[in-house]
Amino acid sequence: MDWGRVKNVLIYAFLLLNLVLGYQLWNDLREQVDSNLDIASLENNIQKAMDDKQIRVLAKIPSDTPELPKIAYRIVNGEQGGKMINLQTTVDSKLIFAPRDLASALKTSLPDIGNYRYDEAASSSSVFVLHPLVDGKWPLFKIDLRLYNSNQKIISYRLQAIEVSQLQQEKPQRVLSASKALGNLIENFLPVGSVVTEVELGYYGEVFDSDAHLPAAPAWRFMLESGKEYYVQGINGDVISPNTEKAKE
Repeated sequence: MDWGRVKNVLIYAFLLLNLVLGYQLWNDLREQVDSNLDIASLENNIQKAMDDKQIRVLAKIPSDTPELPKIAYRIVNGEQGGKMINLQTTVDSKLIFAPRDLASALKTSLPDIGNYRYDEAASSSSVFVLHPLVDGKWPLFKIDLRLYNSNQKIISYRLQAIEVSQLQQEKPQRVLSASKALGNLIENFLPVGSVVTEVELGYYGEVFDSDAHLPAAPAWRFMLESGKEYYVQGINGDVISPNTEKAKE
């Protein structure tokens, strides 16, 4: 046995291990710094309220405040809406993480699926939830396409198809910052010990049994580790509670 060669191999292996561990440590420290910077964007009184209520924010707090208009949407598939439909050909459930491949596999049954985005926070092991996108970017929360999974195959779906339009004479407005929306939640709505795991901007809509056009406004969605969700209207700051489903000042 060539002990010199074995020794060199062991040295290189330890060096490689140290590099991997060093990179992991650096990445963890960078994420911690980024998290601290996010929290620093909150006002001092909000940070104090976080400490007092033992609230943690694990999600990145977006800094962008785009100008968005209110929109209108209408249910277009009538009585067929909301019915579970079996797929003629099942699809590998792993494709949910590959949007282009998923759209290609389901284009016959769901030709518009390319305009939907997977919502991991709202999904489970048996049901994948997707939301339609406004302008190809902003999810319309509460309006769902549900893909049902069994034995690692997508076997059926449930869809409430909609048609989106712009409200007449409705001008885009600058949305409330995520930090201000979160601050309001922390001070007035979140229970003690809450852990915020996701912050995302989209539109808030509800499904009603109506053929009329329904309004939807930009809204920040805040997901908690407990599974509860809060929505903050992006224009006037109203909060929609998951318990009452009513807007509050």
